[in-house]
Amino acid sequence: MSRERNIQAQSRLGEIIAAKEVDRLHEVFHENVVDHDPAPGQEPGVAGIKQFWSGFLAAFPDLSIDLESLVADDDTVVVTLTVTGTHSGPLMGIAPTGKRMSVRGIQVGRFEDGMLVERWGSTDQLGMLQQLGLVDIGS
Repeated sequence: MSRERNIQAQSRLGEIIAAKEVDRLHEVFHENVVDHDPAPGQEPGVAGIKQFWSGFLAAFPDLSIDLESLVADDDTVVVTLTVTGTHSGPLMGIAPTGKRMSVRGIQVGRFEDGMLVERWGSTDQLGMLQQLGLVDIGS
C-alpha cells in the first residue's frame, strides 16, 4: 500500500508542476523535506522547493517534464525524466537567451506517509548551459 501511495504522490507532484501551481507543493513535500541537491542559495524545507520551482518556471514558462521511467518500493520512488523548455526569463541572474533546451534528469525521493521527506536529484546542467549558449567546452 505504501508503494502505491508514494507513486500517487509522485504523480501529483508532476501534475502540480505541469499546472505551475508552486503554492501547492506542500501537498507532496513534507514541510521539513531534506533536499540533498539544492540549487545555489535555496532555502531549506518545502519553502526552498517552492523557491526553486518558482524561479525555474519563471525562467522556462513553457517547461514540460516527460516521465521516462519510474521505479518504486515501499519507501522510495525513482524517476528518470526529460526536461524541455525555452529560456524566456532570468535564470539565477542569467538573462534570457530565447533558446530551447532538452535535458535528462533523475530524482530519487524517500517518502513517509505519502509525503516526500528526502530528495536527491541530478539534471544535465552542463548540457542545459551548452544548449542555451552559455557554455562552450569546445569541439
